[in-house]
Amino acid sequence: MNKLNVIQKMGTNSSLQLIVCFYVLHLLAWSRVQRCHCLVPQRSIMSIGGVLDLVSLMGKQQKIAMEIAVQEINNQLSFSKMDLKIKDSHGNSAQVIASVMDLSQSNQVLAIIGTITHNEANLASEFSDTIKNIPILSLTSSAVRPELLSPRLPHFIQVGLLLSLSYSLRHVGSEIENHLAFPSLSTLSDPKTTIENELNKLKKKSNRVFLIVHSSLEIASMVCEKAKQIGLMEKGSVWIIPDEVAGFLDAVNSSVILNMQGIVGFKTHFIETSEAFTKFKFKFQRRFALEYPEEDNIHPSIFALQAYDATWAIVDAANKSSQSKFSVEQFSENILSSNFDRLSGKTLSKNGQLLQLPSFNIINVIGKSYREMAFWSPTIGFSKNIVNHKIMEINLNNDSSEVFRTIYWPGDLQLVPKGHNNEEKSLKIAIPSNGAFTQFVNVTYDQSKNETSITGFSISVFEAAVKHLPYDLHYNFVPFSGSYDEMVDQVYNKTWDAAVGDTSIVAYRYHLVDFSQPYVESGLHMVVTEQPAKSKEAWMFLDAFTKEMWLTMAAMHIFVGVVIWLIEREENADLRGFGSILWFLVTVLFYAHREPIRRPLARTVLAPWLIAIFIVTNSFIASLTSITIAQVKPSVLNIQTLKERNSPVGCDGNSFIVKHLTEVLKFKPENIRKINSMSDYPAAFENKDIEAAFFVAPHAKVFLAKYSCMGLIKAGNTFRLGGFGFVFPKGSSLAADISEALLNMIESGETEQLEKNMLNEIENGNKVDCSSLESNKGKSNSSIGLQPFLVLFSICSTFAIIGFLHHMVCLLVKNVETLTSQIVVTLTQLWRIWRWTTKYFSLCCSKLQSKMMRRVSSCTEIRSAEENVTSNSQQSPVMVEFVDIVLAAHA
Repeated sequence: MNKLNVIQKMGTNSSLQLIVCFYVLHLLAWSRVQRCHCLVPQRSIMSIGGVLDLVSLMGKQQKIAMEIAVQEINNQLSFSKMDLKIKDSHGNSAQVIASVMDLSQSNQVLAIIGTITHNEANLASEFSDTIKNIPILSLTSSAVRPELLSPRLPHFIQVGLLLSLSYSLRHVGSEIENHLAFPSLSTLSDPKTTIENELNKLKKKSNRVFLIVHSSLEIASMVCEKAKQIGLMEKGSVWIIPDEVAGFLDAVNSSVILNMQGIVGFKTHFIETSEAFTKFKFKFQRRFALEYPEEDNIHPSIFALQAYDATWAIVDAANKSSQSKFSVEQFSENILSSNFDRLSGKTLSKNGQLLQLPSFNIINVIGKSYREMAFWSPTIGFSKNIVNHKIMEINLNNDSSEVFRTIYWPGDLQLVPKGHNNEEKSLKIAIPSNGAFTQFVNVTYDQSKNETSITGFSISVFEAAVKHLPYDLHYNFVPFSGSYDEMVDQVYNKTWDAAVGDTSIVAYRYHLVDFSQPYVESGLHMVVTEQPAKSKEAWMFLDAFTKEMWLTMAAMHIFVGVVIWLIEREENADLRGFGSILWFLVTVLFYAHREPIRRPLARTVLAPWLIAIFIVTNSFIASLTSITIAQVKPSVLNIQTLKERNSPVGCDGNSFIVKHLTEVLKFKPENIRKINSMSDYPAAFENKDIEAAFFVAPHAKVFLAKYSCMGLIKAGNTFRLGGFGFVFPKGSSLAADISEALLNMIESGETEQLEKNMLNEIENGNKVDCSSLESNKGKSNSSIGLQPFLVLFSICSTFAIIGFLHHMVCLLVKNVETLTSQIVVTLTQLWRIWRWTTKYFSLCCSKLQSKMMRRVSSCTEIRSAEENVTSNSQQSPVMVEFVDIVLAAHA
């Protein structure tokens, strides 16, 4: 929403002026004179009162215009004379009230004309009953026509100008943010300093649209002069002046025009080519130049024309009232029905409304003067000129964009100003620096460059929204290390001007701060592990059985085949070769073996194994089918299951989810695990630290995009939340502007594209390496093991062992003689080998013993010699040591 600054001349809202007013009223109260409620028009002199600000150019022109009207009236009237009583208010409300009371009491006036407001007239009537009997025609600048003020006609009192303006601005998405009121220049000791100080306060605000809604030309000139000096009329600013200022631009000097470059204004349109206006203009310029020679330009304004028409209207009403019984009510009605379009081109109906609605010329101050940009009326709107406007009354085709395409704004800017934010008001915006999901806000510090980089999806959305604002916004991001709730509290305390990040809009935060329009939808999701996952491996069929089952079945199959081969190989020529038994082992699995089984013992072994093969084959088909068609199912279906099991759950410890789980979903606090990093969740699932994790919807998208291969899926219901939004203090004007920008981005698809870019970046570049994990993915925990077939395998193995033993016994009995002879021969050979071995060993031992005896005798002789040598005292210790070495060597 656009924010506007309103500057007006202070009226009755000045407490100092009201105090002075009361003193004046008390001083004049003693002189109140009762007068009759019925005026008698049959008199030689009729008086009209006037209360004007003769210090201002407007008041001077109104005075000259009224004097011209009175002179013309006196020239036409032969039976009476019109007298004009003018009081100078000096632009002071207290003086206006005093002048009204003085004219109503000391002078016999039919009516009072002047720059008098409703409040001033009502306040004067509270202290003087005579005022209630005198019609007052207001020529205030806020009125588009002379307005009749009378306590006896309350339905003519209109709503205040500011209230009406504020109401109209809200219909176009704007509002008044700052209201600045200046007192009259006569009450200020240093008006330029006062104006400069007030404008410096406005300079610190973010908006740069200024409306001067009610001001004299003198105050408006000073405001524009000071605004230009302090930089409020640079590029990006918009200034709009009212009729009472724009209407006098023809009468100001070049310095005033120079200070108003780029200003847009509106002035009442009236026809200057009529014969009546030409005569009036000639009289006005001659009389004005004689009385006010110091004024440079003496062109009559619309306010002079209104004063002229109002004077004539009172005389016309007096003439009508003289023909019947005279009363204040009748006189007022006659005034309203009088002709007000002598010069200004406006006529009042009996109910006080304009028969011809006002129209205005839109002007743009540029160069040494101004140029008329467009023509406007309430019924048609804008048009380039009056000729086009009349054509548009038929076509009703209004395109204001063409009208204002060539406006020159302050600073010689030809584009529509966006406004600007002063550097003194650079916003401090907090961002969460320790969020669990850095894809939304990521704060990194480059030590080599001494720079802090702030990126992420939320940052990109905010920066794009700022570009859509109709003004420039200066701001600085400040990392904040606390929780999200603490960050919101500091925005509420005005520590920060705003907060940008993945902040959820929830009810308990909303009464503290204002949120922008959500830029992404949100909800609370539960993420759990898959149970089971559908396998996609090439060796998927092996998952039908466990490893133990496969090994046991293979061993049993080979064992039974070998037993059958041993039994059949003597009598069955088809099963004598080793290749034949291998082929038999393969074909028997499919009941396709062609080799006949002749021996009953072999059939007895094979029969239970064929039954086992049938059962195992069908179990394999069923298990493989279940694996092939298995769908992804969550290990936990809903939160009720988690609460019943007292299962631990995980969530972001810095977010609102902890509070939501305990207060809304009624989880026990001891079952909540606070996890502050997205990368810690997979390990928590793997270690069984948590059975479920809770994320807001945008975070869940990022998490599953990064860890999609780890067997984690969403489960249960989604609990709707308010979405992600930016945080602003209560009453911040920026919240509404950012919300409007976000809506434009959402509708254009810009926000959705930024979100897609974030997810694509995760899937393409930052996705976790799942190659090692996918090797185990799809393996069902329901693979069939050995336990269901243990009895069956035991029966088969028992028959096979019994058959093998029976065959071996039969084989021994049948070949006992051959076996005995073979045993004798074998034992004889073994005995011979034993004898040869023992004889050889004895020979070796004898030779070794003789060698040892010889070495022992030699050592004895050497020892004896050593003892003889030792007996000689002359032998040196070196020789003794040498002998010991020799003995050790022999040993």
